[in-house]
Amino acid sequence: MKEYRKSGRGLALGAGLALALGAAVGFSPISAHAAAKAPIKIGVIAPFSAIDGISIVNAAEMATDDINAHGGIDGRKIELLKYDDHASAADGVRAFQRAVKQDHVVAVVGTFISEVALAVEPWAARLHEPFLITGAASDQITNLVREHYAQYKYVFHANLNSTFLGDVVCAQSHAILVKDFHYKTAVVMSENAAWTKPLDDEYLKCLPKAGLKVVDHIRFSPNTTDFTPIFNKIEDTHANVIITGIAHVGVKPTIQWHDQQVPALLAGWSSQAGASTFWKDTNGATEGVITGNLGAPGAALTPKSNPFSSAYVKRYKTTPAYNSYTTFDAFYILKDAIERAHSTKANALVSALEKTNYVGTIGREQFYGRTAKYAHGFKFGKGYVTGVAIQWQDGQQKIIWPTHAATAKPILPKWLKPKK
Repeated sequence: MKEYRKSGRGLALGAGLALALGAAVGFSPISAHAAAKAPIKIGVIAPFSAIDGISIVNAAEMATDDINAHGGIDGRKIELLKYDDHASAADGVRAFQRAVKQDHVVAVVGTFISEVALAVEPWAARLHEPFLITGAASDQITNLVREHYAQYKYVFHANLNSTFLGDVVCAQSHAILVKDFHYKTAVVMSENAAWTKPLDDEYLKCLPKAGLKVVDHIRFSPNTTDFTPIFNKIEDTHANVIITGIAHVGVKPTIQWHDQQVPALLAGWSSQAGASTFWKDTNGATEGVITGNLGAPGAALTPKSNPFSSAYVKRYKTTPAYNSYTTFDAFYILKDAIERAHSTKANALVSALEKTNYVGTIGREQFYGRTAKYAHGFKFGKGYVTGVAIQWQDGQQKIIWPTHAATAKPILPKWLKPKK
């Protein structure tokens, strides 16, 4: 059985975050009686060695410490149990089984990789365990909830799905690539993974509507080490931009794109590029890269956005990844649901989660109903979660979309000339 770790971090959040979040959810001080109550165990599953895996764990630690510092959940502290799935579906299933059957957690939050989430999902159904998926994006996650609700009602997709991520990129592409840069053609280049199939399908539908003709569609193995042949093929198309779908292999293609000075901008969705460690990991090759994200430091999407991102940077010395935002919010969604249900029993918790109406760090968060196309998935669009676009400029992440949240104007790498 794989090892797991209990949270041993100190209470490290500053007063700014505590005030901003505490005022919104109505914290109460811990009484002597409440302190004697048994803790509420919540599990978090992620690959600890991956940028987008440890970001889930970090956010879970932050949420746990912040909630515990301000009264806990119904006067009970959270006990956070952390499980490393090593980016393996088998290890993810074993971790989930241990969390539920041996450690008796009331809910599980995670994971990063869609293949792992999809392998764990049937066990949430079998064990009747609430499972809030905050990193994986595949549309398939919600299919079983809609098709077999009675069994799979315990699964909630607390993240935007791949189709919605495609829509975010297309909206950004119209505003930035078409309107600002006058681009007309694109190549879609995505890693071959469960989450990118619906992402690419949406790209191929919405990019032409956004004003970009797709001249090629490339899916590559996550084991690819030399992207030269791929970039040579793209160069032959004379495309203006490469629209990516990358989560697992972002470093190598970014470095090689920069070193080869590929005459097409790199944009789309590159999950690793959302964390500030990506600059160091690519030796600055990420300069000029545009990526979608769910939030970013400086993007005041809600009153909770900047207090969270500032506290995260202070604590972990890196900016939060997209799933840091969703994971942090998932713990508050659980807190809210448990307190409204006055119970940690699975069915009561499911009923409360279905009524979620929570303003988190990235927008208003509600789940679609049981008969909706994306049952138990995050609602997307105006008034809910809509995402942002960031660009690496001079070693910093700058928000370039939406306009009301922008901190900089988009630029081009030095070797690319603007279109007229």
